[in-house]
Amino acid sequence: MSPVLVLVGPPGAGKSTVGRLLAQRWGVAFADTDTLVEQKAGRPIADIFTTDGEPVFRALERETVAEALVAHDGVLALGGGAVLAEATQRVLVGHPVVLLSVGLAAGVRRTGLSTARPLLAGVNPRATFAALLAERLPVYRSVADHEVATDALEPEAVADAVHALIGPEVASRG
Repeated sequence: MSPVLVLVGPPGAGKSTVGRLLAQRWGVAFADTDTLVEQKAGRPIADIFTTDGEPVFRALERETVAEALVAHDGVLALGGGAVLAEATQRVLVGHPVVLLSVGLAAGVRRTGLSTARPLLAGVNPRATFAALLAERLPVYRSVADHEVATDALEPEAVADAVHALIGPEVASRG
């Protein structure tokens, strides 16, 4: 068992929204590793960051992603920073991965610089988001088979674009 699709990308790219749309369209389950981490820990990610620190969260995230890649057979959305771990990059090999990319302006608008996103909280969240994009984009691209830019698209149009790229592969698995 393995996911029919893994979505990666920065916060605000639409991984959860588009993932749910695709799962519904394809008649499969949807899972978000951030939600799975929160369920496993029994508390929000922001609390894990605050109480235990980012290294503890990242270890829990790596474990959760590895488990989901084996146990989940629908659409799987990874947390924005999950692909930074080399262990996660390795376990993604062989899975169908699509990068949903988003630029600075749209990403900031969509995330609202939410306090639920610990890495975006700070003195200058816009600069933090820009640095996050600069650091992560090459990694996202290295693990992805395809990329869909989401800035100017509504979620349904992003789902259509992803479906056009891998929908036939999903249908042939069913």
